[in-house]
Amino acid sequence: MLLVSLLYVVTWTPGQIYVLLVHVNSQLTAYEYGFFIILGVGFLYSCTNPFIYAIHFDPVKRVLLGLIPCNDVNSQQCQCQGQDR
Repeated sequence: MLLVSLLYVVTWTPGQIYVLLVHVNSQLTAYEYGFFIILGVGFLYSCTNPFIYAIHFDPVKRVLLGLIPCNDVNSQQCQCQGQDR
């Protein structure tokens, strides 16, 4: 959980600081290129978060593996699925 929290802070803090600077300094605007890059980094967190949970947390990993209908090709049950019994 520390990894998720640390990644959140690293990716979203620059955007929040930029928004604060826009409100404090009237010369900055929210539509400069830097803002879009910082916003993209923040969205990168949203994209990587599910993968972090799937790789590092065993309860999530077990649930995701349970959703795969056939993860062992040698299993008799998997070979019979799709055939009439």
